[in-house]
Amino acid sequence: MSPSTPNSVSLTPLVFLERAAAVFPHREAIRFGDQVYNYAQFAEEAQHLARAIRARVSPGDRVAILASNIPQMLIAHFAIPLARAVLVTINTRLSSNEIAHILEHSGAAMLLASGEFSRVAEDAASRVPHGPDVITVSGGNREAYDDLLQDGANRAAVPWSVDDENAVIALNYTSGTTGNPKAVMYSHRGAYLNSMGFLHHAGFDADTRYLWTLPMFHCNGWCAPWSITAAAALHLCLEAVREEAVWAAIDAWDVTHLCGAPTVLSIVADAPQAHPLDRPLRMITGGAPPSPAMVSKVERLGISLTHVYGLTEVYGPYTICEYQPQWNTLDERERAERMARQGVAMIQSGGLRIVNDDLVDVPADGMTLGEVVMRGNNVMLGYFRDEAATELAFAGGWFHSGDLAVMHPDGYIEVKDRSKDLIISGGENISSIEVENALLSHPDVLDAAVVAVPHVKWGERPKAFVVARTESTVDAAELSAHLRSRLAGFKIPDSVEFLVELPRTSTGKILKRELRDSAMSPPSVPG
Repeated sequence: MSPSTPNSVSLTPLVFLERAAAVFPHREAIRFGDQVYNYAQFAEEAQHLARAIRARVSPGDRVAILASNIPQMLIAHFAIPLARAVLVTINTRLSSNEIAHILEHSGAAMLLASGEFSRVAEDAASRVPHGPDVITVSGGNREAYDDLLQDGANRAAVPWSVDDENAVIALNYTSGTTGNPKAVMYSHRGAYLNSMGFLHHAGFDADTRYLWTLPMFHCNGWCAPWSITAAAALHLCLEAVREEAVWAAIDAWDVTHLCGAPTVLSIVADAPQAHPLDRPLRMITGGAPPSPAMVSKVERLGISLTHVYGLTEVYGPYTICEYQPQWNTLDERERAERMARQGVAMIQSGGLRIVNDDLVDVPADGMTLGEVVMRGNNVMLGYFRDEAATELAFAGGWFHSGDLAVMHPDGYIEVKDRSKDLIISGGENISSIEVENALLSHPDVLDAAVVAVPHVKWGERPKAFVVARTESTVDAAELSAHLRSRLAGFKIPDSVEFLVELPRTSTGKILKRELRDSAMSPPSVPG
């Protein structure tokens, strides 16, 4: 519809900052150490940077940023799309070679970097023919950044509205655990709707004090840079997610909400500084299923836990495990098991099904495995510069997640495994997640992963990798005995290997490919 149509306005999350600055200009918006921005200053910084970027790049160009959860990263979530460019947030844990691949694939016209990442950014850009200019936005030498801002000093303000809500607002690169990462395209419309849905389900409001423990480079922080701003709430920026820093922030800043993978749950619950809270704190976890044992541990601190499930391709969270009052009557273990399910579609989501290979729904019996498929407003536009992968992902008119799950009679889904991680032993399916959760229920187990290893007779057998508490004396025999009280015999791993830590991506996903490669050697500890 034309811009003059009175009953339709293109959706974009940019308007959230415009509104917050107009209605609550003096309300505190961002806090980072001693730095404080109110909403008027937040919007002014975004406008200033947007005008500067617009002076150097064309609409639709990609502008990348390599930074931790600092104010400049938050400002870039508005400034770059405000300049009509496409935001490309880059995982700060990648090597210069991996970053170079993203720069080349995206065709980034500019790379913004915070001081601590300026060296790796320069190295990555030098590996790309006609690579982007690298501009340091915080710390280090900011001369180039000051020059950039000067370019936009005399330009007119940029409208917060957009003409095309289906234009790409951001590219998000997948973790690439099985090869080169794919670039997932988000639209202004999808980002707006996902932000509003997340705002509702997380309960963000004007009193929210949100601690940034979830990387903003991961699915644009599940759209929280936009949804927290929509609530005109307070962003509490945290540069590094460490036990002491997280608990210091919780206690000093009266944090009300934080998000993260189960590794963040562990940082909070297992920290020496952990203590029961006398005020509400809500944690929202996703990225990997939390174990029922971890659910119980977090709740004993007085923290309210919400489990969400999704993928990069669906803007982060797509389902939520909506809590049912009748679960209060269950014992702790059974209630925690219910809360660890992936749940039901969020309000902004469309269809959610568990289907067989013919796209026929499996029975809602809590037993029959099928693939999770999705459609709706928060499904990606597609993979950038990869039509074949997009076509495959959208086969049959649904987005195929690659996750295997069951549908329970109450309509809640429960993910059992990634299709590539399911262990098929003697014709029987073994869920690696089920075995991992059983291992994690042992009080001396901090972390666990289970993978398939080849077996002459059974085809595949499970092998466990376990991180135990430092002072623990637990061994493989004790863990096997523990598992036998909870699992069928054929699900018990043939071997257990103890590690100091499991290999994980920066978003908390276990790198099972590395563990499978490692498991090709003889087991170190017989089970």
